[in-house]
Amino acid sequence: MQQNPPDLRPDLARARIPDERRDGQPTIGMVSLGCPKALVDSERILTRLRAEGYAISADYQGADAVIVNTCGFLDSAKAESLDAIGEALQENGRVIVTGCLGAEPDYITGAHPKVLAVTGPHQYEQVLDAVHGAVPPRPDPFVDLLPASGVSLTPRHYSYLKISEGCNHKCKFCIIPDMRGRLVSRPAHAVMREAEKLVEAGVKELLVISQDTSAYGVDRKYETERGHRAHITDLARDLGSLGAWVRLHYVYPYPHVRDLIPLMADGLILPYMDIPFQHAHPDVLKRMARPAAGARTLEEIAAWRSVCPDITLRSTFIVGYPGETEAEFQTLLDWLDEAQLDRVGAFQYENVAGARANDLPDHVPAEVKQDRFDRFMEKAQAISAAKLQAKVGTQIEVIVDEIDDEGATCRTKGDAPEIDGNLFIDTGFESLTPGDIVRVTVDEASDYDLWGHM
Repeated sequence: MQQNPPDLRPDLARARIPDERRDGQPTIGMVSLGCPKALVDSERILTRLRAEGYAISADYQGADAVIVNTCGFLDSAKAESLDAIGEALQENGRVIVTGCLGAEPDYITGAHPKVLAVTGPHQYEQVLDAVHGAVPPRPDPFVDLLPASGVSLTPRHYSYLKISEGCNHKCKFCIIPDMRGRLVSRPAHAVMREAEKLVEAGVKELLVISQDTSAYGVDRKYETERGHRAHITDLARDLGSLGAWVRLHYVYPYPHVRDLIPLMADGLILPYMDIPFQHAHPDVLKRMARPAAGARTLEEIAAWRSVCPDITLRSTFIVGYPGETEAEFQTLLDWLDEAQLDRVGAFQYENVAGARANDLPDHVPAEVKQDRFDRFMEKAQAISAAKLQAKVGTQIEVIVDEIDDEGATCRTKGDAPEIDGNLFIDTGFESLTPGDIVRVTVDEASDYDLWGHM
């Protein structure tokens, strides 16, 4: 499972949150755990608080109270959230909890009875009420009534763009629909207005996220409002017109997803799709309550590549799902051999309180899950290494993320921040700045990363 980036912790986030507080200004800290969707929630909460006159602290000691935005997707994520709450209580003492784990307030208060308040996911008003109760606002009418720009917890040159909340699927291993509800899409014109403001502010890459990106707009019956249609193909085309890189995450492989591929081939959006396939054997997919269409998926992948040969496909898989036999796991390995996905992650199945998969028979022993995870990742790593080696000697575009004394850390169009690889430039990088998009020649490749020169 992907760990939370350490630089999203308030005690390590000095590069992201400027300290511009005035004397006597109430100050809030933020610990943001979990997925990019939760990160967008954290940014939204901090933006609202700053508009009300609060300063944002980059450390525990400088905050009058700390908000911990939690993750509750897996038991390991719940444990991490409880640890973060405990750390915030120890370092600061005044803690407000929100996020997915907030849907289980008794679970939190049972472990940490001293938290000031617990609210659920995307309950922005309740979070603000809790902050007001703990740290009353003291706005300066000459400063704080001015419109506030958004608080960003990511570098200035890229930003996550959330287009919907919730999910209509009923996968047996997942409790996100129980925590975040059914699909609720934002109006397309509102998404576009936010995207336009981000690009105007200097954002060079928009990372489109939701729980089910390809279902965007189905709850709105694909309505057209203010010149924008609430459908993922139309939205992608509109976003592509802004001139920034547009990267799609969490794309469920519905048939209409094939309409996105020509937009990638034409360069309107990045040739990249993050698709949670989860498994390949039809019986496992059936036990997961996901469509059992592994063979048709291979045909769809081949069709996508015929239109856009440069497309990068990323996915995640569950190994050791209840009832998974060695033969079913071998089918997954064979499928991966044929699919040749570019970016692959996996996690070992674990029970989640409230998930229907807990009650399935024939849970896989821990040592078998570990063995299958190791074998799966060994194959995925070999595929990644071969694909990256084939790029040596080619010229590609990259976006610069960071600069230090040793070089520039960049990403290709096939690499999303935090979860994929990097391209490193260690000579002639002195004139670069974060957010630059430059063309490089690839000199060297490893299993997951590249090196090159301008």
